[in-house]
Amino acid sequence: MDPVLETERLILRRPVESDLAGWADFAADETVMRFLGGPQPRSMAWRSLATQAGSWVLKGYGMFSVIERATGRWIGRLGPWQPADWPGPEIGWGLAREAQGKGYAFEATTAAINFAVDTLGWSSFIHCVDLQNKPSMALAARLGSTNLGPAKMPAPHADDEINLWGQTAAQWKNRRV
Repeated sequence: MDPVLETERLILRRPVESDLAGWADFAADETVMRFLGGPQPRSMAWRSLATQAGSWVLKGYGMFSVIERATGRWIGRLGPWQPADWPGPEIGWGLAREAQGKGYAFEATTAAINFAVDTLGWSSFIHCVDLQNKPSMALAARLGSTNLGPAKMPAPHADDEINLWGQTAAQWKNRRV
């Protein structure tokens, strides 16, 4: 059964091929993709969408497509993610520019962390954050994660300068009480 997470304003569900139009617009936006590997053409956006869909098949989880309830519009992708050679189980995020600044990232990421901890049984999680990405640092801190220091990423991100932010499941659960 495919998990569907619902928040007050959002629906998080597995990525599907009909998400491609929104995903491609997201991937082509130079500002949005500044810290996500740079803008990508539609063909690469399709590969990214297929990678996330494939993660669900191979691992039983992957990033969710984020759907705005009020409009039914695809506005981003976020959630649990751990490709080969990654520095740990990550809860990552990325929202379309028009969805930023509305509290959606916090709302959706909270639901995704609850899923990772409560359903997947993760004992800890990280966020890989570029050293210049102040909004993501602020979100990680707001979620209760702390800066764990620099980490080396696998190719093709080996030259990216990032810090890992993270916390244990116990720390997350204590914040929820």
